[in-house]
Amino acid sequence: MAVIFFLPVTLLFLDFTGSLHRWFGWMVKIQLIPALLVVNIFLIILLAFLTLVFGRIYCSVICPLGVFQDGVSHLSGKRKGKKNRFRFSPARSWLRYGILALFIIAFLLGISAIVSLLDPYAAYGRIASNFFTPLYRWGNNLLAWFAERADSYAFYSTDVWMKGWITFCVTAITLLVISILAWRSGRTYCNTVCPVGTLLGFLSRFSLFRLTFDTEKCTRCKACERSCKASCIEVKTMKIDHSRCVTCFNCIEKCKFGAMKYAPVGIKKQKEITEIKTTENKPIPLLSGEQQGFTRRNLLSLMGVMAVTNILKAQQLHVDGGLAEIENKKIPDRKTPVIPPGTISAKNMKTHCTACQLCVSACPNNILRPSGKLATFMQPEMSFERGYCRPECTECSQVCPTGAIRPVTTADKSAISIGTAIWIKDNCVVNRDEIQCTNCERHCPTGAIVLVARDPGYSDSLKIPVVDKELCIGCGACENLCPARPFSAIYVEGKIRHHSI
Repeated sequence: MAVIFFLPVTLLFLDFTGSLHRWFGWMVKIQLIPALLVVNIFLIILLAFLTLVFGRIYCSVICPLGVFQDGVSHLSGKRKGKKNRFRFSPARSWLRYGILALFIIAFLLGISAIVSLLDPYAAYGRIASNFFTPLYRWGNNLLAWFAERADSYAFYSTDVWMKGWITFCVTAITLLVISILAWRSGRTYCNTVCPVGTLLGFLSRFSLFRLTFDTEKCTRCKACERSCKASCIEVKTMKIDHSRCVTCFNCIEKCKFGAMKYAPVGIKKQKEITEIKTTENKPIPLLSGEQQGFTRRNLLSLMGVMAVTNILKAQQLHVDGGLAEIENKKIPDRKTPVIPPGTISAKNMKTHCTACQLCVSACPNNILRPSGKLATFMQPEMSFERGYCRPECTECSQVCPTGAIRPVTTADKSAISIGTAIWIKDNCVVNRDEIQCTNCERHCPTGAIVLVARDPGYSDSLKIPVVDKELCIGCGACENLCPARPFSAIYVEGKIRHHSI
């Protein structure tokens, strides 16, 4: 079940065709923090119900970051040649609940930077977007290169470029910390740092189904304790910290005597079991060998450690024929960032977005990139050096699981104004080079740009653009297609609140 959830969620970040979301998009919407942000009461109750019945099944099956840690931990066990390498460790409750309190305060106050850093789904999304996606697209481009030479168009190449250095560095640190903790100690991050794990762990204390010891069969060989990646089983006192147990069932698999059970447990009976002390010394039989079997962790070995530290370089654009190199455009200094249609307002984006980067990965026009500003840290904003927001494209609004970008239709999008084009006369080639240019007017999809005579007194006067602010939707076509370098002669200034034209 973990693989069934993990692979499609990962593929959603890798897919650049936009075809997988219709099948698997619901898998990111059932993540806990996105469900809280869109106030999906039904889903929140369902996840709480699953936890109260089965324990932290969410952490072991649904959460992609949890499954990723299992993959890393499994590879570590294979490399070290010993799978029973864990041991019981006391819970660091002050740290767990302290981070949870910080997360709740940040969530209620709308401090998006803290929420984004601590949300496990968003953290995995950034890992997939910044590390797995480039590898996947490089592989696709390699196939496209071979297909082209075989006169086949079954594959087509896509751009691979660095969308944000700050986000990449933060993601690299996150990946490094999580991987080291999983490599050495299994689920330490889930049970010490992750606020979702702490919250569900509190509910799982009262779950109906729990792991328990069968005292008559237990030989205290500690096979269960050494295989517990949550480090929550203490054989010495026969106690299990159910707030940290992620119901992976490793203990049941490793126990050769059937002393571990996963069954409904009453409160009184559980209390009696967990308070049993060691009353006699029993011989501990030597393990003759480990049970072999094809389990879900064998499948995860294929997805274990895919992180790389390759520095992505932007591809340079060249003039057709390779006669000269076109200077790359530079990002203008916008006073107000441009955010996608469907966000409604900058406030809605700031309070709902967890910076999972799914919209950035899904954007086919290469215009979304993570913000480096503290107020909107790692949240998507638009820039038009590589493309513009095409009126027929609604990909980002369709994939967002948190409601930061609401679903819009193509008809709605053509009428939503997200910004206003501003003309810089000193940058325009008409004034700078005395050459007539009509790019901005010809490519404006709403007819918001018209050309007027620069010198009305002369019949052969060159023409310059004038922007009708009532018709401009801020799509960025004029900015992207302007021939001026390094800064466009016309750029889009964002709007704090969007409106219909």
